[in-house]
Amino acid sequence: MRILLIFCHPYEESYGAALFDCAQSALAARGHDVRALDLYRDGFEPILGREEWLTYIGETEKNIAAVKSHVDALQWAEGLILIYPTWMYGPPAMLKGWMERVWLPGVAFDVAPGKHKRAVGALKNIRLFIGITTSGSPWWWLRLVRDPGRSLFMRAQRVLFHPLCRMRWLQLHNMNHTTQEDRARFLNKVERALSKV
Repeated sequence: MRILLIFCHPYEESYGAALFDCAQSALAARGHDVRALDLYRDGFEPILGREEWLTYIGETEKNIAAVKSHVDALQWAEGLILIYPTWMYGPPAMLKGWMERVWLPGVAFDVAPGKHKRAVGALKNIRLFIGITTSGSPWWWLRLVRDPGRSLFMRAQRVLFHPLCRMRWLQLHNMNHTTQEDRARFLNKVERALSKV
């Protein structure tokens, strides 16, 4: 399977980096064709600027050209795996900015055909999505506030993918209070999940 692996964390020796390494190893062991993008190390510019906003719908091809290698990778992929820390109940600004600049009209979706209609998904090539994240909050609190980060990907963005897309969410809660054993157990969980892809 062609898998696009996106990593987003500013610190190269973070636990997230260990998850990224684990994912790359597990996917390679299964023989997948993997393209890995490390948004911070690659120096991705996450800000959707004025000029891009002005051409966002009417001249989208200009915006696509500005991030063509990322668009090509997204359209090439059959599987998409995101690894990031949950901050303020959602993805870091870098990852959100990557989505805003790369998941463009004509790439990830087609603009809604009319009033009271939703956008139509254009990433039908994505047949597998896995979100891997850590969060400082306990699971019960995230459930109480309806887990915005998980809902973003597992519910809202799901409509962009193939209708039969397999979806999986892996999250380590209470990150600020985890033990070494907790973190090792979660790494093993991620490795086991990816070894079945």
